[in-house]
Amino acid sequence: MIESDFTHIWVYLSASPLFGLSITLLAYSLAHRFYLYVNANPLLNPVVTAVIMLILMLLLFDISYQQYFAGAQFIHFLLGPATVALAVPLYRQFSKLKKLWLPVTLAIISGVMTGALSSISIAWLLGASSQTQLSLAPKSVTTPVAMGISERIGGLPSLTAVLVVMTGILGALLGTKVFSLLGIRDDSIKGIAMGVAAHGVGTARAFQVSQEMGAFSGLAMALSAFATAVILPWLLELLGFL
Repeated sequence: MIESDFTHIWVYLSASPLFGLSITLLAYSLAHRFYLYVNANPLLNPVVTAVIMLILMLLLFDISYQQYFAGAQFIHFLLGPATVALAVPLYRQFSKLKKLWLPVTLAIISGVMTGALSSISIAWLLGASSQTQLSLAPKSVTTPVAMGISERIGGLPSLTAVLVVMTGILGALLGTKVFSLLGIRDDSIKGIAMGVAAHGVGTARAFQVSQEMGAFSGLAMALSAFATAVILPWLLELLGFL
């Protein structure tokens, strides 16, 4: 009887938009608790763990992505307000930002150009098609902007979306380790690097380190998206892609 009731509940939930929302919140909650249990090990970032849990669950119960996203889109919608809310911690660092506007601007422009050129060059050396190279070019920008840029320059927006997520996850996993190996201790510098290289996922990781690092990462994420939209088409035209 209990098993029958559970089956009915499962059938109802799996067909409801609440299903995608519920399992996303549950997966992240469990992943975050596990992250704290392992003393905030960056290799077990809750975003990465939650993504793996969700993929396994969708595969195990044969649930399509479209069915899952019917509910998960409510969390996806919050990405915009969450990005805007990054202005609050950034405002608290405004006095420091006024002194650093020139190096910050130069760092973002350099980071955008280096990220695009290195991606295209490595893909070309490995024999990737021109379309794949163009899809890789905006990989370090937040997903909605990257997909729009990719479509405009002749890449595949769907491939770009996957590459953006992978870039963010790798940045969140490895970023703090790289800073430690390089001996970088200034949180503003680390934040700018994380925001330029690993967009939203990297910014989430930066806030776990400190408010200052998160604030500068959020700034770099927003400015690098704007800089990429402006610079990348010109850079690709210079390279003969457009």
